[in-house]
Amino acid sequence: MTVRLIRWFLITCAIASWITGVSGAQDKKAKKPASIPSSGEDLYKRSCAVCHGNDGKGNGPPPANSIYKEPPPDLTTLAKRHGGEFPEAYVVDVLRSGVKMPAHGPAEMPVWGIIFKTMSKSDETQVKLRITNLTDYLKSIQAK
Repeated sequence: MTVRLIRWFLITCAIASWITGVSGAQDKKAKKPASIPSSGEDLYKRSCAVCHGNDGKGNGPPPANSIYKEPPPDLTTLAKRHGGEFPEAYVVDVLRSGVKMPAHGPAEMPVWGIIFKTMSKSDETQVKLRITNLTDYLKSIQAK
């Protein structure tokens, strides 16, 4: 139990550190202020590719000290796994609220809704736009 709490704490600290770095870096860029949401592809490459891989097939490196044995899911097969239709509402919900907590241990995927809210200083319009941009990008990389 203690090891899981320590892992959860370390993951939380890493995410908080990433948020601080991203929002600080965006504020310093004169050519692109933090108030302008990134494209879905940029958000994916910066936030998702580390685990899901550059191609979205779930082939990124596993999270350090992960308690889970499963690799991240292949995001290019979301539509295929949902009867041929891209599950837009599901994807939006996962991005905004995270995945449901497993019975044993914390979820590995960050809750991007909270992170985007922090990045945009609680501007809900920008949070929605980031989630929409990322959802649209994921829809565009679906296997044919």
